[in-house]
Amino acid sequence: MRASTDHILASHAGSLPRPDELIEAWGHAALGSIDQDIFAERLRTAVTGVVRRQRDLGVDIPGDGEFGKPMAQRVNYGSWWRYSWSRLGGLDPHGPSLYEMEPRRSSPGHVVLTSFGDRRDRTQFATAYGDPESGITTGPRPPAPICVAPIHYAGQDAIKADIANFKAALQTAGVEEGFMTAVAPGSASRIGNAYYKTEEELLYACADAMREEYQAILDAGLVLQLDDPAIAENWDMINPEPTVEEYKKFTMLRVEALNHAIRGLPQERIRFHLCWGSWHGPHVTDIAMRDIVDVMLAINVQAYSFEAGNVRHEHEWKVWQDVKLPDDKLILPGVVSHATNVVEHPELVAERILRFANLVGRERVIASTDCGLGGRIHPQIAWAKLEALAQGAALATRQLWS
Repeated sequence: MRASTDHILASHAGSLPRPDELIEAWGHAALGSIDQDIFAERLRTAVTGVVRRQRDLGVDIPGDGEFGKPMAQRVNYGSWWRYSWSRLGGLDPHGPSLYEMEPRRSSPGHVVLTSFGDRRDRTQFATAYGDPESGITTGPRPPAPICVAPIHYAGQDAIKADIANFKAALQTAGVEEGFMTAVAPGSASRIGNAYYKTEEELLYACADAMREEYQAILDAGLVLQLDDPAIAENWDMINPEPTVEEYKKFTMLRVEALNHAIRGLPQERIRFHLCWGSWHGPHVTDIAMRDIVDVMLAINVQAYSFEAGNVRHEHEWKVWQDVKLPDDKLILPGVVSHATNVVEHPELVAERILRFANLVGRERVIASTDCGLGGRIHPQIAWAKLEALAQGAALATRQLWS
């Protein structure tokens, strides 16, 4: 994995705006009403275009925009995770949505996840969340699967196509390094369970199955990004609020499962993405970065991507005044945010980059986004934010290498 040896590298968290033609094609694919060859060509064309556009904006380490993950809507917060539902065998797809699942209550010494609709942020601001004009939306709420048989990986054809499309696009654009995202076990396992005796068994089954996808991405010579918002976001899904110690114990089980899934794989080409969820809401019930930074650093990867640009978490750059980044590790702080339609000024982006560079060293900072931009903000704004990120990285470079 490249480091910022002579300039601040620019990357992002994964999801980018899909062209309308691709969104339409995914809609037809869900209905089985599009020829497979036509669909495959539209997807290849879209991936080629998104890699070229990233290169032209100055993004050093591009992704495939997650275009191979089904998304048939412009507003969609879940494709980064829901794609795995079609790549894991042993699931019945006809369960209740995550919002309609029965709420669950935790108690001291017994931490469980509740439903999405019972999140503490949503209950505290129920009126705002229930107001269609409030601006709070997460797109469709499809049925969630239920595990009814042994989980196994069934996405071989899909990941093979994703890799082929992305590698061809990188070659066409003349880009040497690119990253591809995959959901981590802790997030993949947030589904119904009617087969395994315990949630831990389900978690490790997801880890063993998803390992095959991780291996395929790495074998292709790409950088693997593991997406696991659940590491931080689960805090809001525990009702009532647990103690930090209870939450860290609950979360470390998910970290151990992830480390199990990537055991023996080349850590130097794996990065991890943490966030507090990407919905447009108050986020007053988010856990503090200082309370989970050690949990994040326990994940055996080369680099860590995390939110650092939105108004709820920007102040937490100060955590790195007290926390030592382990030797030879990199960070990808978010320096533009998906949580606002305001496009950051490049000078502000540079200022955010400099905060981290001055604390951990310029070579160990890669400028990134808080979370995925696709499906969360208007495409025109998303691309303007990515351009501001690249411009800010260039400004920071001039100051750091002058």
